[in-house]
Amino acid sequence: MERPLDLQIRAAAFAHLHRLNATHDVLSSQRLAEGFQFEGTRIPLVNPQRGIFKPRQMQHLLSIRTVFPRPGARIWYDDQRQVHRQIYQSEDLVEYAFMGTDADAADNRWLREAFEQRIPIIYFIGVAPGRFLAQVPAFIAQWDRIALKAAVGFGQPAGYAGTPFADEAPARRYALGAVKQRLHQATFRQAVLAAYNGRCALTGLPEPMLLDAAHIIGDRHEALGQPVVPNGLPLSKIHHAAFDAHLIGIDPDYRMHVSGRLMQQTDGPMLEALKQLHHQSIRLPSRPQDQPDRDRLATRFAEFRAVN
Repeated sequence: MERPLDLQIRAAAFAHLHRLNATHDVLSSQRLAEGFQFEGTRIPLVNPQRGIFKPRQMQHLLSIRTVFPRPGARIWYDDQRQVHRQIYQSEDLVEYAFMGTDADAADNRWLREAFEQRIPIIYFIGVAPGRFLAQVPAFIAQWDRIALKAAVGFGQPAGYAGTPFADEAPARRYALGAVKQRLHQATFRQAVLAAYNGRCALTGLPEPMLLDAAHIIGDRHEALGQPVVPNGLPLSKIHHAAFDAHLIGIDPDYRMHVSGRLMQQTDGPMLEALKQLHHQSIRLPSRPQDQPDRDRLATRFAEFRAVN
């Protein structure tokens, strides 16, 4: 079992990440490098050079990390589906490779100890170069000396610190489903914002914390709703709401249309700024393959016309 100091540090790390997750969909490498404070001491969250990490103040593993690779000359989000295929296709557990080929190396022993003692950990899942989804908690569900792999589950490990043992498989599947949804949203948003250089397609607003990745066609649409850049637009919160409510439409020639309902109102500078978008063109990404798909825009614009 963990020592009391380990329990306290782990709880502080988890609380720190829960606070960050409340306001950030993903965390940057810089933010992870800042670590967190515990009784006046900075505790790292990761080792920048290694994927398996245990702070010197702790007895047991704190975090594991999967880095999103940079594909060289290719744009990173062209390959994002391949990188996360295992998580999307898994039913309850995902594989995590050992460090090197020595199962008894320190990093791999930390994985084994976390497995044997059912210790909850943090899993930082790369969603873009230098960007991570922080999954808290996760746990090592299997450890295989021959295959040089561990298996990672999501949620609280049964039996840890008094947690009652139960049927683990349904709980793991439920937790993994939540991870898939977060991963889907985070990778789509990061890819869309990267394609548009972090600016709102309607206004050019450059503050990422105020931007959403809006679907042109909702992801429930089987044929057209895929989470790909041509089905996305980076929009500020208010413009996203207006787009979803069909108060703003975008035609297949990339021109904006403001609903008559808004055009007839006069109520301050915010409304006037929305009205000034009427018949203006949206900002487009530099790569033609990233530009909004005209067929999707036509389908969405038909919906706008039908309610206006």
